[in-house]
Amino acid sequence: MALHENPPRDAIRKLLVEATSIAIVGASSSPDRPSYGIMKKLLAAGYRVVPVNPNETEVLGQRAVASLSDVPPPVHIVNVFRRSELTPPLADEAARAGATAIWLQTGIWNEETAARAAAHGLMVIMDECIGVVHSLFGVPRKPAA
Repeated sequence: MALHENPPRDAIRKLLVEATSIAIVGASSSPDRPSYGIMKKLLAAGYRVVPVNPNETEVLGQRAVASLSDVPPPVHIVNVFRRSELTPPLADEAARAGATAIWLQTGIWNEETAARAAAHGLMVIMDECIGVVHSLFGVPRKPAA
């Protein structure tokens, strides 16, 4: 079995430019958590961001939902802040939610997740920080809806 390779940079940039909605699995209301900072950055960039965490009711003024199945459509990117071994079912949930991509944050890598997501036709990015990549590519701010 071939190891997953992230898509080319131009494909990732195109995804970030075209996406308008991001679900953050493992979002936290604690300012000390990386997911909080990333969510704040993505909101400031104009994305609709939905925190997914059954232990939260609200993160940065956005109503939290318990699971990906509770995210109101559309959801373009599912950004994941969970331990690697917990991510395979998220590939299936992301596909059912209508996502076009699953993005595992820095330090999160799981070949089974990649294979399952790819089988559903999802773009798969692993072990990359969406906030850092967004900044590197200079993705323009989304217009207000």
